[in-house]
Amino acid sequence: MKTVMITGLALLLGVAAIAKTKPNIIVYYADDISAREFPVYGSTVWTDPERNNTSDPKYRANTPVMDRLAEEGCWITSAWAACVCNPSRAMMMSGRYAYQTKWWNNSDKGYGYDENGNLGTWPVYMSSPLLIGHVAQKAGYGTYWAGKTQMAGSWERHGFDEGCFTPGNLSDKDNPYADFKVVPATVDGRKTVVNSDTGKEVDTYAQHSWYWYPHVRLMNDPSAPGEHAWWPNNPESQKNFGLHTYGPDVELDFVFSFMDRKHDEGKPFFIYHTTHLGHAGFDWFSPVEKGQCWPATPIVEWDGKKYTRKDPYVTGDNGEYDTHGTVTENGIHSHINYIDYQMWLYVEKLKQMGIEDNTIIIITADNGSAGYGKNSGDQQKGCHVPMIIYAPGMTKHGEQDVLVSIADIMPTIADLVGFEIHEDYKVDGKSLVPFLFGEAKEHRDWLFTFRGPELLVRNQRLLKDGRDKWWNITNQPADLTSFIQIEDWNLMLEIDRAGREELLEVLPEFDLYFDEYNQPGVTQEPKKRPRYARKSK
Repeated sequence: MKTVMITGLALLLGVAAIAKTKPNIIVYYADDISAREFPVYGSTVWTDPERNNTSDPKYRANTPVMDRLAEEGCWITSAWAACVCNPSRAMMMSGRYAYQTKWWNNSDKGYGYDENGNLGTWPVYMSSPLLIGHVAQKAGYGTYWAGKTQMAGSWERHGFDEGCFTPGNLSDKDNPYADFKVVPATVDGRKTVVNSDTGKEVDTYAQHSWYWYPHVRLMNDPSAPGEHAWWPNNPESQKNFGLHTYGPDVELDFVFSFMDRKHDEGKPFFIYHTTHLGHAGFDWFSPVEKGQCWPATPIVEWDGKKYTRKDPYVTGDNGEYDTHGTVTENGIHSHINYIDYQMWLYVEKLKQMGIEDNTIIIITADNGSAGYGKNSGDQQKGCHVPMIIYAPGMTKHGEQDVLVSIADIMPTIADLVGFEIHEDYKVDGKSLVPFLFGEAKEHRDWLFTFRGPELLVRNQRLLKDGRDKWWNITNQPADLTSFIQIEDWNLMLEIDRAGREELLEVLPEFDLYFDEYNQPGVTQEPKKRPRYARKSK
């Protein structure tokens, strides 16, 4: 696949400027957030703190900054990720679907050999040696990865110079600075999990805090001794660390430090910010009955021009805490509000650095919201995610009713940084640069994604979901999901009957779950591989 490197950059910066200037790029990848949760999408239904559908305005997110970025830049009506986080992140990084990476679903990943010859979950950098960080590195960019990882193998081999992870792996249990973790234990002969802060059993899964009192690891940070140093790692940071410390704030502090250093060096930067915001977790301050909610965030307020943030103040220990009215209520809306606050901080930082007019921002998410779409193959609930793109020089502004895949981001980044992907290296994504900066009215004819062996495909009129149900999507319902199921094709137009056949022709290339589950040549299967009934082709 050849890119349109010169065309894209020429449209963006002007031919004379290409040799001198490369755009900085920020990809903000949120966690478990459906398109319907962003107000710009206009849905009449969103998610309440109990994971139910609601139209209550008090649970509607408020996103003035992202709304402006969406109008001055653009927002994509139909962006698809995978249906759950692991395969979606593999798709984002590689620009490839699971038939190439073998990352089919969470806990459903093919075996392969890592760089040391060990057999296990096949690292994405082994199946796909050209990742989103690599293309930026090879084009001379400084690259930074912040937030969650969820990638097998070595962090360093994914193409990033430095990183701040909160933290990267659920196996990290030895953090000496925070006891906000839920760990496996045996109680009265039963295998269970306990809250390390209280020593009591809890109804959730093993995890640590990526929000309050967070577990933070640094990769190759100048202040950190070693490649995977725990933070806080010096007397000043240890003095200021405590119950009031909020993981998303820590991530952004390190991101901004990296941006400053690269800017001082005269080097463009690529930021891959994979925030936890949007993901439910255990709430150490106010545990809920089932152990999972969207924990509160610091309070932020928008006055029409700027945000102000109230400093959190939390006291207590051993499960008894008082937040003194300095944090929000629980709920995904609070998380999205905080994302908007972080995007405001990004924009203000770019203005302060004098590079707002030479920085591209892409905001999206890895899959649908918990309780509504996450890991669902029903219609497009699991894969329909928000996508906002802001870049000076774009020809597209506001709502764009086109089809975009998360897999498209990697080749888009390659075009923007000026790296040409060799035509023999197969990516499934398609660069957005010709669409965003040119006169094209469409981007893709069809979208594809997956959930294990379930295959989902759509065009602008039809949708086949993971349950092999077909839906008429010619009219956009107010809740973004109440489509009409197609049960009698004789009642459909000829254009739709023909479209159905065209979409079915797309699938065989990707339908390799049963036949090529692992790395080619590897026959040993994971012990916990899910078992699905093979469908007749």
